[in-house]
Amino acid sequence: MRSRDLLRRPRERARRFARSRVLIAAAATALTAGLAGPASASPAPRPASAVPELKNPHPCQDQPGFTCSTLTVPLDHRGRVPGTLNLQVATADNVGAPKGTLLFLSGGPGQPGVSIADRIAHQRLPEIARQYRFVLLDQRGTGQYGAIDCPELQAQVGSSDIAAPTPAAVRQCSRIIGDRKGLYGTEQTVGDYESLRRALGVDKMVVDGVSYGTFTAARYAAVHPSHVRQVVLDSVLPHVDPEADDGLYLVGMHAEARVLRDACASAPACGFDPADDLAWVVRHRSDADGVRIFDTIVSYEFADPTYRNAGALPGGQGDIVGALHAARHGDSSRLDALLTLFKPGGDELAGYSSGLHIDAFCSDSDWPWGRSDTSLAGRQARLDGALRRIPPERFWPYTRATAAGSGFTQECLRWHARPSAEPPARLPDVPVLLLTGDHDLSTPTEWAYEEARHAPEGKVVVVKGASHSIQNRELGHAGRDAVAAFLGV
Repeated sequence: MRSRDLLRRPRERARRFARSRVLIAAAATALTAGLAGPASASPAPRPASAVPELKNPHPCQDQPGFTCSTLTVPLDHRGRVPGTLNLQVATADNVGAPKGTLLFLSGGPGQPGVSIADRIAHQRLPEIARQYRFVLLDQRGTGQYGAIDCPELQAQVGSSDIAAPTPAAVRQCSRIIGDRKGLYGTEQTVGDYESLRRALGVDKMVVDGVSYGTFTAARYAAVHPSHVRQVVLDSVLPHVDPEADDGLYLVGMHAEARVLRDACASAPACGFDPADDLAWVVRHRSDADGVRIFDTIVSYEFADPTYRNAGALPGGQGDIVGALHAARHGDSSRLDALLTLFKPGGDELAGYSSGLHIDAFCSDSDWPWGRSDTSLAGRQARLDGALRRIPPERFWPYTRATAAGSGFTQECLRWHARPSAEPPARLPDVPVLLLTGDHDLSTPTEWAYEEARHAPEGKVVVVKGASHSIQNRELGHAGRDAVAAFLGV
């Protein structure tokens, strides 16, 4: 649903194939992200007895122009559970940047930030990097030195949040994290950002997040409004979910009809309805295949945001619109090849932690059965009842079974943990840029407008033909130009 990532990573084989065609950086997840529920004020953070420090500064490996340091933060910013975590932080070396500090937040949840510092600042946003000091960090539970390792989950789903793991993989991860479950959610991450701000010695920052990073950026702004100057939300995941249905990915499923139809209308027009083809194929294959098709189409956008370019993958394997049309008319070979090509799982742990993803996402989310501390008994019955009450058109071109069987639902249905505190719904009275690609299926454009309702000074910019993660992956420059203009560069 929300995908999550700053930079969702296509499956390994597809990523190798697509590298010659498009710029794909580190992983993204996909959908996304930790979800929120009804708005309420977060508890006050635990009083800090000393100013946090950035320790052991040294040049970042493979990130020229950045210094890496260690930030020690409480395991539990509420003070209920003792212990600390060490987070890796990358700070640009232009300490005296004329426009101040920009905290850039990666996605997932599950993706680290330090490993993309040079690409984002110097390769993708160089004009902004000359005016602002970029700061990135590895979110707790991610990165080279602190990633949560749940081997079965990592092997089965990797950076996908749509593919469903086995119950055994979820149970294994629950045992591995143990009594720390619920301490990797966004409430704690927001506390880490505030510790970082204090360690940097800055009063106000620009906060710029992509995918799940928009979720954490918005929550930081809502909880610490006096320390935010401007907010950039790129590929937006709403930071509150009053309907408690974001985890079911209804908006994302329904958005596929809009996006595929728009792709088909581009010259030369297809002459058929790709959404109708998709609906037919989903209903004539197994329920498990419905989830696989959903996951594949969302993953495919990272290789080909047009959805129609046969040359986007070697051997003419691109054009998922054409593959769906052929499958409806009796030839499933091209679609089956894409399902195999984009098979989830196997992402390198240092680049994406599926263990962090499940704990953050599930402890942040509201569901038809309640929150992550709701007893496991009775959850399935509440989910079934809620799904029966949702009109079929809200799932279309997919089905109730797709929503019930997706990774978001199946992971959190079995995850019992401390829930994150929920932030205020209203964002502060500061300028907020909400950037979205109209071909984004990980975090669809509908979510940008949903989040804009909570931003008194929000402005939505839609980038035509772009998919997920504008600042990192947009093939043109309209979106990045909008960010530069917003930041006064």
